[in-house]
Amino acid sequence: MTDDSRARRNVLVLVMAQAVLGAQMPMIFTIGGLAGQSLASNPCFATLPISLIVLGSMLTATPMSAVMQRFGRRAGFFLGAAGGTLGGIVGAWGLYTASFPIFLAGSFLTGIYMSAHGFYRFAAADTASEDFRPKAISYVLAGGLASAIIGPQVVKVTADAMVVPFLGTYLAVIAVNVLGSLLFLMLDIPRPPVPAHDAPRGRSRLELLATPRIAVAVIVGMVSYALMNLVMTSTPLAVVGCGFDKSNAADVVSGHVLAMFVPSFFTGHLINRFGVEKIMATGLAILGGAGAVALQGVELGNFFVALVLLGIGWNFGFIGATAMLAGSHRPEERGRVQGLNDLIVFGGVTVASLASGGLMNCSGGSPQAGWAAVNLAMAPFLALAGAALIWLVLRPREDVAA
Repeated sequence: MTDDSRARRNVLVLVMAQAVLGAQMPMIFTIGGLAGQSLASNPCFATLPISLIVLGSMLTATPMSAVMQRFGRRAGFFLGAAGGTLGGIVGAWGLYTASFPIFLAGSFLTGIYMSAHGFYRFAAADTASEDFRPKAISYVLAGGLASAIIGPQVVKVTADAMVVPFLGTYLAVIAVNVLGSLLFLMLDIPRPPVPAHDAPRGRSRLELLATPRIAVAVIVGMVSYALMNLVMTSTPLAVVGCGFDKSNAADVVSGHVLAMFVPSFFTGHLINRFGVEKIMATGLAILGGAGAVALQGVELGNFFVALVLLGIGWNFGFIGATAMLAGSHRPEERGRVQGLNDLIVFGGVTVASLASGGLMNCSGGSPQAGWAAVNLAMAPFLALAGAALIWLVLRPREDVAA
């Protein structure tokens, strides 16, 4: 029997970090587009703040992975919280001075936190046995359940609490980062040993990407996350644009984030029982269902159902891809493959968030037409990920293992 006591302790710490520090993500994603719309001279740039967050995450993913490989997970997570704090300070200053460029700079710095946040799931697997690994990843993402409740409720209390709209929310983001970072003092993940000169170096990045299971894991992870971001970024704009208020938008986002993380309590068990490929395929199918529901109408019920399905589909696709990736590389390749994965994944998310505002505000003459364009854009990427997964399943077993 494998003793996973250390892994379980680390999972508990990471779950709490996901709940507390992770609350800033639904907070910022709820108001980022609305704040951008109030500051930008062109409505097509309304979601640019969200795009800059994801761009910052993409550009810092590889350096963040290298920091963690060299100095340990704790150092990287403290660095991420510092980035979130600085992003909140600069973003608040941009709102106070009504400066869109300063607000964008704060959004970019927030991407440092988002990059570190993406490594929580990998940290959960570091000290876990092979059997416990999918559950550890799943449990850590389940911590987002609390952040899904906390974040939007904080937005409701703080969005109009000050004379400058949304300024109170950004001040709350600063507090979340400062207080939440203290949790990492309890993390117990050994710092990776410095490799000897004659130690195995592992495969190069190109060799890693040429490995079938790694390639498919990256593709499905990227598509799942990018499409979720594409739709979620436009949701507050669509909800408000279709005649509902900001409180309704916060409720829809809250329902979506709950759906992202509630399944995490059993996703790991489902992967162990049915296999990771089937769970990933189910996730892609559910994402397609989310787009279909969204295209049926713009009543509040449509928004809720579509965004709940979007969250469940992301959960199955993204956790499945993470579990597949975590079991497809050797320890000496960890920093290389995880940084490369998040660079590609968040590169796709950056493109999706940039496209989201353009599709929503600049395609068609109404919010309804923009919302339809956003959801129709999902189809080709779902087809790509589905084809990659089918290709993997149909390959000879020995080729896949290689």
